[in-house]
Amino acid sequence: MSKLVTIYGGSGFVGRYIVQQLAAKGWRVRVAVRRPNEAMFVKPYGVPGQVEPVFCNIRDDASVSAVMQGADAVVNCVGTFAARGRNNFDSVQAEGAERIARIAADQGIQRMVHISALGVDRDQKSDYARTKRAGEEGVLRHMPAAMILRPSVVFGPEDGFFNRFAGMSRFGPILPLFGGETKFQPVYVDDVAQAAVMGVEGKAEGVFELGGPEVKSLRGWVRVMLETIHKRRLVMDLPMWLGRLLAWGFDMLEIASLGLIGNGVLTRDQVRQLGTDNVVADGARGFADLGIEPVAVEAMIDSYLWRFRSSGQYDAIRDSAKNLRT
Repeated sequence: MSKLVTIYGGSGFVGRYIVQQLAAKGWRVRVAVRRPNEAMFVKPYGVPGQVEPVFCNIRDDASVSAVMQGADAVVNCVGTFAARGRNNFDSVQAEGAERIARIAADQGIQRMVHISALGVDRDQKSDYARTKRAGEEGVLRHMPAAMILRPSVVFGPEDGFFNRFAGMSRFGPILPLFGGETKFQPVYVDDVAQAAVMGVEGKAEGVFELGGPEVKSLRGWVRVMLETIHKRRLVMDLPMWLGRLLAWGFDMLEIASLGLIGNGVLTRDQVRQLGTDNVVADGARGFADLGIEPVAVEAMIDSYLWRFRSSGQYDAIRDSAKNLRT
């Protein structure tokens, strides 16, 4: 009988790629999410009945335990950018991660993979990093042989990094940035999933920092994005004090509206994160130790950012048409 894995947050950006790879290897996959009806798209990742979305509330012991019954391994992909509300940083990234590990240990499950974030051990200011660190500590407290993955900013067709800045380029000739000098080492989502699969299959354990083959400043990556979508924009670095002021205003608007107006623009915690480089530390274990060669940004983003070009997928045809003789 094929083995069973429960993936918490398996319908999210990184989670769905882990689901695909494990299903391709013959695993039965239980995708634990808050809204199973919105995760039905994962079912075709395997043969009928192989991949099933199920309801789970990561803040509840009984709910987490129920979807873990009979599993041979668990993966935690749940994360949040919400500082307030019931599913906030602490309840999801710290308490939720530890809850999964504790219950997995109680049920005698031997393998766990936890998706954390790069730099959480070095970022001393943001609540996001603080709760990610607490989540790692909680996982290792109960599952000392767990695999902890710390990816840099993850890119891929559904990413919130290159897609977000490409979307911003539509609004005018100026592209404003906060933290333009902060360094990032983007990592391809399929590479992160491949590393997670190794942990599920018991081929690796411990902490791994995952970054792509190239490091650039935020401004540098935005320029790579602009070259890909064939647009010219003035990339303008704005002072961090202005970012903190704007973020404070957006946060206060969310608080004043009792959460009815969410802050999806810029939060104070995101501004704090922009003050720390997001790159693999010297001497850290990473892709090389897993035998994985990470994919470069330029090799992939053309395949999904084409929709932001003026003529979409026909941009190359339009350019070549200029060379036709009249």
